[in-house]
Amino acid sequence: MFSLSTISVSTLLALLPYVSAQAPAVVKDGLDPRLVLQGINHGYLHNVSVSDVPLRSVCTFSNQWYSQCLPGSAPTTAVVTQPATTTTSGSAPTTTAASKANYWFSFGDSYTQTGFTPSGTLPNSVNPFGNPDFPGWTATGGTNWVGYVTTTYNNSLLYTYNYAYGGATIDANLVKPYTPTVLSLTDQVNQFLTTVANKPASTPWTSSNALFSIWIGINDIGNSWYLSGDRGAFSDTLLNAEFALVQKLYDAGARNFLFVNVPPIERSPLMLRESTESQAGERAVIAGFNSRLVAKANAFAAANSGVKTFFWDSHAQFTTILNSPQTYGFKDATSYGSGSDIFWGNDYHPSSFAHKFFGQEVGQNALEGTIW
Repeated sequence: MFSLSTISVSTLLALLPYVSAQAPAVVKDGLDPRLVLQGINHGYLHNVSVSDVPLRSVCTFSNQWYSQCLPGSAPTTAVVTQPATTTTSGSAPTTTAASKANYWFSFGDSYTQTGFTPSGTLPNSVNPFGNPDFPGWTATGGTNWVGYVTTTYNNSLLYTYNYAYGGATIDANLVKPYTPTVLSLTDQVNQFLTTVANKPASTPWTSSNALFSIWIGINDIGNSWYLSGDRGAFSDTLLNAEFALVQKLYDAGARNFLFVNVPPIERSPLMLRESTESQAGERAVIAGFNSRLVAKANAFAAANSGVKTFFWDSHAQFTTILNSPQTYGFKDATSYGSGSDIFWGNDYHPSSFAHKFFGQEVGQNALEGTIW
């Protein structure tokens, strides 16, 4: 493999036959296969395309998860700066000049989970998830939206602490999960508060460089929409519990929040097997919950100084794709399985191929202009 610090554009073009034969493990920002610059760290390749590098640019490689090519007063050669690495026998290379990381603390259910355990290896420059190995344990296998944002659709190196747990509800005392061992949003926030909330040396996050995201409510509604009583009032109860936890995060120093609403799960293959009346009933509860979520987020921001809120309308994005699946490369809106042209990975969860669109939407639109 090449070890270069400065390389001219003409030389880059001459190297194209060699580098195009290399199989990239990670491709940043959806760069195309015309690969001409490579940085290598722990067996992963980070690639930059000719068309993405202005002739007067400085390209700085941080590690396999993040690099930048910025236009500026550079000479007429593209400069590629790689960090120094040290290697010990039997260990992976470690970066000694990695970019300063920003932090992402994520909470949710199976639509977000990657299997992170706070007592395991913490996020680092070799694996920004910490544990388990990337892409983690996701609901349908492969990378999910958290993985795509962490490794591809971002503005900086992100260390992602993903507390999300499959089957989670907001509070198990309000809506019981499918098994008592599931960690609710309440449990997940308590994990954060009792581990890294005090900003230990291992996780030196700050109020300005940390993002807190919550995507919850799918199981709360799925496990309760059909019950008797005022469902709107119960949505208020659920959201009051959620924002009591958000307040605890704020009190610990959180200031930047990404909120995600509930997608149209009545359109999942699981629910399509139910009656149209059942689908309509769940649809109505979701609509009420989502409108209340926006109001609660706005009220929270108004009541707490320094808060910045971001919003990903997952309901709108799911609806757009499911209404015109072929536009996005999916054969239809109802099939499920493992094919690259399948939106649903199983009868209740989107596939990794669908999650790529979600990650792109979050990274390039919901978080546009931020450091994350």
